[in-house]
Amino acid sequence: MGCSSSRVSKSIPEQLPEEFLPMYADAKGPFWVMEADAEAPIIFAKKGPGSKDVNPPTTMLDLLRLAVEQHGEKTALRVERVDGKTPPPEQDDCKWQEWTYKQYMDDANMAARALMHMGVEQFGSVGIYGFNSPEWFLSEISTMFCGAKTAGIYPSDRVDNVVFKLKHSKASVIILEDEGKLSRLQPQKNDEGETFNPMDELPELKHVVMWAPAEKTPEFLESKHGKVPVITWADFMKLGEKTDLTALEERQKKIKPGHCCALIYTSGTTGRPKAVMISHDNITFVAGAFMAAVKSSGIGKTATAERLISYLPLSHIAGMVNDIIAPIYCTARTAAWSEVSFARPYDLKKSTIANRLRSVKPTLFLGVPRVWEKIADKLKAKGAETKGLAKTLSQFAKPRLLAVSKGQTLSGTEANPAGLFIAKKVSAKIKAALGLDELKFGFTGAAPIQVHTLEYFGSLGINIKEVYGMSECSAPTTISTDETHEWGSCGFPMPGIELKVLKEDKNGEYVEVPRAKNMFKAAEEEQGELCFRGRHIMMGYLANPDFKEDGGTEWAKKKNMAAIDKNGWLHSGDKGCMDKNGMVKITGRYKELIIGAGGENVAPVPIEANVKKLEPAVSNIMMVGDKRKFIVALVALKVEGATGELAGTNKLEKAAQLVEGVQTVEQAMDSKEYVAKIWEAIQKTNKDHSVVTKGAASIKRFTIIPRDFSVEGNELTSTLKLKRSVVEKMYHDAIEKIYDPSVGRDDFYVKCFETDGKTEAKDETKEKVSAEEVKEKVSAEVDKASAEVEKASADVAASVDKLSAEVAKETAEVAKEAEEVTKETEEVAKDTAKETADVVKETVEEAKEKLTTDEAKEKVEA
Repeated sequence: MGCSSSRVSKSIPEQLPEEFLPMYADAKGPFWVMEADAEAPIIFAKKGPGSKDVNPPTTMLDLLRLAVEQHGEKTALRVERVDGKTPPPEQDDCKWQEWTYKQYMDDANMAARALMHMGVEQFGSVGIYGFNSPEWFLSEISTMFCGAKTAGIYPSDRVDNVVFKLKHSKASVIILEDEGKLSRLQPQKNDEGETFNPMDELPELKHVVMWAPAEKTPEFLESKHGKVPVITWADFMKLGEKTDLTALEERQKKIKPGHCCALIYTSGTTGRPKAVMISHDNITFVAGAFMAAVKSSGIGKTATAERLISYLPLSHIAGMVNDIIAPIYCTARTAAWSEVSFARPYDLKKSTIANRLRSVKPTLFLGVPRVWEKIADKLKAKGAETKGLAKTLSQFAKPRLLAVSKGQTLSGTEANPAGLFIAKKVSAKIKAALGLDELKFGFTGAAPIQVHTLEYFGSLGINIKEVYGMSECSAPTTISTDETHEWGSCGFPMPGIELKVLKEDKNGEYVEVPRAKNMFKAAEEEQGELCFRGRHIMMGYLANPDFKEDGGTEWAKKKNMAAIDKNGWLHSGDKGCMDKNGMVKITGRYKELIIGAGGENVAPVPIEANVKKLEPAVSNIMMVGDKRKFIVALVALKVEGATGELAGTNKLEKAAQLVEGVQTVEQAMDSKEYVAKIWEAIQKTNKDHSVVTKGAASIKRFTIIPRDFSVEGNELTSTLKLKRSVVEKMYHDAIEKIYDPSVGRDDFYVKCFETDGKTEAKDETKEKVSAEEVKEKVSAEVDKASAEVEKASADVAASVDKLSAEVAKETAEVAKEAEEVTKETEEVAKDTAKETADVVKETVEEAKEKLTTDEAKEKVEA
């Protein structure tokens, strides 16, 4: 007995003919620009989504105008506010402040006029700094509307990066969130304890706007260049009235699809961030290609609201395209309209994002791997505490849902196990608890996700799809869909985009490598660099002529030539392969490759991921071994309070408490039993030849480090990418200690950090009671347990009655369907129905017996 919805019409990616690909053969290079006022040429395809006919070049101004024409009175933006402020965590069900698409357009035009009054020129820059909000969106769109470009700053950026981005982009206005962000521009002390004023480095910054000011906000910021006024968002909007509407309209006539509308500063894992110039055509094309690809999931198909939550950094290309651009495209050019609801600024730090999910019930949700992993960890911890009937049903449902999910992958065998309809009811309860019960398309990107995380969600009936891209290609280049996906693959190229796997030959020319026979076991000759072409490729890296080194003209020229070659191919730096069906897999990153003393190339990410898979206590692991005789690893454990942005405490999460009595990182460092469990996962990985393909790639030693990697600790970028070179410098002394010749040949663990007496967990307050009090407590507990047993028995009986009714109803429905098909199908349906009923009956009886005996016994004895 199965559900027809478990069947997905799988299909391999369509291999499009040449006329559907961008026509670079007819164009002349170089295929990049680096001047702020440049107009990038658009390379069209003859047919399909990349062509001028199907997807005509447009500006964001024209796209939002079209959205207003289609759905002007529909809700565009929603945010929770109480008296203009973010409500506290304990306050739920707050009133949402809303903007319709017409109000969105009107406010964007007024803000654009205000920017013009402040002196923002065409091709000028406006900095935006803060957590996601309607004001962030309006700042971005209004900047585009006056012909300028935005320079987004990550909320977690350090002061030196904030100053660099504002200075390099020549921002004349910065629109920021609150006092915390404003303080980054005020006098402060550097790492050496010396006082400095960041504003002294920003001679071109003339205005500061705050959208969430405190009661006492300074009127000016002082600098050696003079005073810079600080005004509120409300006062900023009033300034728009001082610029005539006709002046704005004249400016807007000059805006072209090939002009730069946004700067996306890269993460900067190896140096200063590069300013990726994104054109109007770049983002409108990629939004259109994305919406076309996800249409099979139901997104944009009917006249209804497509809901999403904005919480990922908008200064990142994924957040910008997913949250700002794609919703406008959806509203303008599909039957649906998009509603964007904003998370609260603390939702990720305080792990309250689930509250927003349940409130909004998104139909489309993008989660970076860290977010999905955190959700999975919480669900697993909750599952470990579950008992009785709920536990039994969970154990009954998960393998059935996983079998169905695996069967929906391209290489999977379709599964329709007995009892699936009950498993789906369990899945529905879990989805509702997460707020994902109306989700049409859930996906992940921005970093590699582990296959076992995808499998876990598959066992809950939630199918997460992978997408792949980078800032330099305006976000997604490959995508996975319901009917075309493979766990461990990042999907296939979106329509209108050309992707090849290239490798440099002995003559210095890039040639395409053969397709992989098996992408999960690709031979070295089947792997190369992932390279792509199309209308989504960046204009180039911006040059600031005033900069003499990083960010300057010569620097930008070299970076552009290295990124986009003479044939127009953007070189991603990612190593990977493509199989015969056109599915792509990333096998490593060339900059991350460890080159041992013997010249062996080792891709660390798959090995690190496998260790994390085998030992859930490991939060992060980083392999080290460049130009060394063997490879070692730094291991960070899962601790309470760690969010990726924050490092957390030293107290181990429950999943990381592997040994009784070991509750802190320091205790783990000193525990031989704990260390042995980590080494066991490393050893199993070393022996797995599908992961460690050569002996030189195996990890020989490791140490446990005192804290997890985080943005605040500078080990991770703002997009949670690992800064390997930074971490290696940070832990230089520890690494040298691991490699010290005095370490025994058989010593796999080297303790590198002193625990300083911190090995004890915090003492819990112990309650001291007399013998009489103990007797009274026991008596009360027995009475309480007896009452709970009676209630539990009643609950079980009610659950049995409910399940029996559901089984009977489902069986009747299947029997009714069976009458309408052939006799042979009818017999199969009856057999399956009987098998399911037997399984359910047995499962329920076991649960009932377990609850009414074992639990009662346990509680009475207690």
